[in-house]
Amino acid sequence: MATVIVPAHNESSVIEACLDSIINQQEIDHVIVACNGCTDDTADIVRKKYPDVHCLDIKKPSKVNALNEAENYARELGWSFPVYYIDADTRISADCIPTINRYLESEEILLAAPTPIIDTSQSSWLVRTYYKVWTNLPYIKEGVIATCSYIITEKGRERFETFPDVINDDGFIRCNFWNREISNVPGAEIYINAPRDIYSLIKIKTRARLGNMQLLAADLCKVKENKKYGSVMRSKLLSKEWFPTMIYIGIATIIRFRSKMQFNQLKDYRWEKDMSSRNA
Repeated sequence: MATVIVPAHNESSVIEACLDSIINQQEIDHVIVACNGCTDDTADIVRKKYPDVHCLDIKKPSKVNALNEAENYARELGWSFPVYYIDADTRISADCIPTINRYLESEEILLAAPTPIIDTSQSSWLVRTYYKVWTNLPYIKEGVIATCSYIITEKGRERFETFPDVINDDGFIRCNFWNREISNVPGAEIYINAPRDIYSLIKIKTRARLGNMQLLAADLCKVKENKKYGSVMRSKLLSKEWFPTMIYIGIATIIRFRSKMQFNQLKDYRWEKDMSSRNA
């Protein structure tokens, strides 16, 4: 059996699609939606349309605080493992949860995720080009989690006490586990709508990179990742993929520059969210 936690901040346009993909799955004990700082009707939608779902209406707009509040509530309910942390703007495939539950029973994996399926059909050419390169990077293809949603086993949850006050919760989780303990799960998929425009892409990728910089600066990573992007990019530039690779490098350079600028003013940081895919 499993516990599912869905943090949600102003997700009225997508929360139904997310929950519709979850509620009819087998092997779930509890589904908890942790609405946080919502100024829309996300909580009302959950309460009215999904009476079997536990809905928390938390005033503070903070994803990590919402995760901690939801975990505390789950403990009171008598939570079961594994725990699924699913972003509200995603959908999971049919039988995703039973498939992952079976996989975690048979493998020595502590942190898992469904295989990400990124829909770029509504995205601009630049966004599609970026993802074409990104999804073929060795780090992504090797099956190390590349999505903001993840699943933690009971043993894995012992790695940390609470979610710290950081930008990148999934980055924090990932850097508490070795690659051999992490896996995407074959036969289980999570559907993610890519940003429609390049600025929205740059915003969310800046946030992710900034979050990783914050984790390193605060020494919150027990496991240091070694990504050999330099050699990978050089080999791609010398291949027939040189043009999309140049586009990717150009966008990545902008992301690095923005994240460095924002890191210097981290105390004033305001969460950057992609609205283009939600409003599609």
